[in-house]
Amino acid sequence: MTGTNGRAVVAKRVDDGHPDTEEIRDLARAAGYTVVGEVTQARTEDPALCLGEGKVAELAALVAETDATTVVFDNRLGPYQTYNLGNELPEGIEVIDRFKLILDIFGQRARTKKAQLQVELAELRYELPRAEAKASLAKRDERPGFMGLGEYDESRERDIKAQISRIDDELDRIERTEAHRREQRRESGFDLVALAGYTNAGKSTLLRRLASDLDIDENEGLHPDLDATAESENRLFTTLGTTTRRAEFDRRDVLVTDTVGFISDLPHWLVESFRSTLSEVYRADLVLLVVDASDPIEEIREKLVTCHDTLYERNEAPIVTVLNKADLVDDGELAEKRDALSALAEDPVVVSAKAGANVDDLRARIDEELPAWRRERLVVPMTEETMSLVSWVHDHAHVESVDYADDVTVEFEARPAIIEKARSKAGELPTPALE
Repeated sequence: MTGTNGRAVVAKRVDDGHPDTEEIRDLARAAGYTVVGEVTQARTEDPALCLGEGKVAELAALVAETDATTVVFDNRLGPYQTYNLGNELPEGIEVIDRFKLILDIFGQRARTKKAQLQVELAELRYELPRAEAKASLAKRDERPGFMGLGEYDESRERDIKAQISRIDDELDRIERTEAHRREQRRESGFDLVALAGYTNAGKSTLLRRLASDLDIDENEGLHPDLDATAESENRLFTTLGTTTRRAEFDRRDVLVTDTVGFISDLPHWLVESFRSTLSEVYRADLVLLVVDASDPIEEIREKLVTCHDTLYERNEAPIVTVLNKADLVDDGELAEKRDALSALAEDPVVVSAKAGANVDDLRARIDEELPAWRRERLVVPMTEETMSLVSWVHDHAHVESVDYADDVTVEFEARPAIIEKARSKAGELPTPALE
């Protein structure tokens, strides 16, 4: 069956070694292509074509043989490399690189206003150097449309920069609103946990395991940010925006957020375009870095390094590594991987989100790593307003006992901010009139 975007041949060049095309094939399928072939090469980059001339001729023959509509490069292509390749391939064949493919996937998955703005921003940042290249070549050669790059419009570069500035401002406003919402959640007694990691590591499946409300009715008013579903399909970029669910804990109120998955070799401009979504990770109380334990050790190591580079730059919370998909790995291999990765993943939690194995151990670790609660004992006068305070404490803390006598004594555990707020509310209670 042909994908919705047509038939694609993937191409990849590496400086040396064996070109691995598994991820670019997965990305192409995620974008809706049917992958019908591949061409790879290990050599230094050809400035004009990326691949060598002979390999490009082989690519053209494969495209014709397979009736492909698109060639997807797992490399970053410059504007004139794209044009030159198009001239060497059969007429009408589209040539896109890795990052254009990723943007296409993001565009297909964007559902919320924030996600759509972030995709638009990334697309503009992708287009900007191409517009600058058109301007440079046109000025140099005094030929509009030089190298087939399109008619030069000197206002286009300015328009792109103006749009980037406008979207940056709009996303900043959204981020400020969401930061305020995060603080409101904390003030309501919620601990915030974020899931991070590569695509297909099993984050969405783990979220469903941790969640206590699997069938949430948004109209019930449980929480304005609780999403009714968290997909766990085996495909890349299932989660582009954020999905937040209430997690199942005995005494804490915990919200867990699943965010867009990382992929390898993301350029800085693309990561920066999604900083608003990543802020859910940066500003959490705890980050669970989910890793596919069935991957080879070197691949896990590379992914952990990439994740750490992205997270530790801005992250304010502790990070716990979760080795997921343990059901696919035997105990001996797991022990070997834990030992080999100890420098990057100290004391990881091993789970199988799919099978539900060791999820209770993960809950215990989350409870241990989240900000410590404090114990408090409030003694307040018995007034009509006192019951409202007691009800509020029940909603926002873990109440151990309530004693109703001449005064009301409430003993509870909670986040420091909740304790301070409870003290403030207690201080505002009216003093009973003397009889």
